[in-house]
Amino acid sequence: MTPPDPAAPRLAALAALLADETRASFCLALLDGRAWTAGELARHAGVAPSTTSEHLGKLVAGGLLAEERQGRHRYVRLADERVAHLVEELAAQVVPDGRERPRTLRAASVSSALARGRTCYDHLAGRLGIRITEAMTVRGLLRQDTGFALTDEGLGWFGSLGIGLESGTRRPLVRACLDWTERRPHLAGIAGAALCRHALDTGWCVRIGSGRAVKATPDGERALAELLGIEAATIR
Repeated sequence: MTPPDPAAPRLAALAALLADETRASFCLALLDGRAWTAGELARHAGVAPSTTSEHLGKLVAGGLLAEERQGRHRYVRLADERVAHLVEELAAQVVPDGRERPRTLRAASVSSALARGRTCYDHLAGRLGIRITEAMTVRGLLRQDTGFALTDEGLGWFGSLGIGLESGTRRPLVRACLDWTERRPHLAGIAGAALCRHALDTGWCVRIGSGRAVKATPDGERALAELLGIEAATIR
C-alpha cells in the first residue's frame, strides 16, 4: 500500500478554512490590502460579533490571516501576498462567465466599480490592471511569453518614474495574478505593488468608498495615455 501523502491533511485543513461562506467573505474583503477590525468584518458579512471572533480565530490559527492589536482594537489582514494570490485565483475559478445579475442598484454599482478597477491585495486589478499589463507588454516593458518578467526597458521605465523596486523579502519582482473578472493575468509582485502605490500616492488613482474599488483620475488618465498609450475610454 502506498503511504498517504503527508501534505494531504494540511491541504484538507486549508481547504476547510475557506469552505465557509463567512470566512470566504472575510478573505475577499481583506483583498483590499488593508487591516480591518473584527467589527468592520462583522458588519460586512452580516454576522454577529461572537461569530466573527470564532471565524477569525480559525483563520489566524490556520495562517491565512495575521492579527494586530492596538489598544482595545483587534485588527486583521491577509497574512501575506501568497494568501492574497490564493484567494484571488480561487475566486477566478468559481466566478462563472455568466455571473448572476446583482439584485439591487447598489450591488450593481459595486460590481461595476470592482470590474472597472480595484486593488488585489497591493496591486491593481480589474480592467485598469489588465490594460496597464497589456500596454506594458506591447511596449516591451514586460514579457509574458515565458512567464512574467520585466525587460531592461521595463526596469528603466520604473526608474524614470522614480519608482523603487527594492525589497527586503524573497517576494518575486514580477508575478502574474489571474484576474477573476477579466480572466487574464495582471501584474503583481514587487513591481505591481510599487506601481499601485505610486498610482495612489501621485493621485493617478483614487479609492472609491471604503472597499477596494479604485478609478483613474483625469491626471491618471493623462499620465497613462502619455506613458503607456492607454485610451481613457478603455478604463472608465
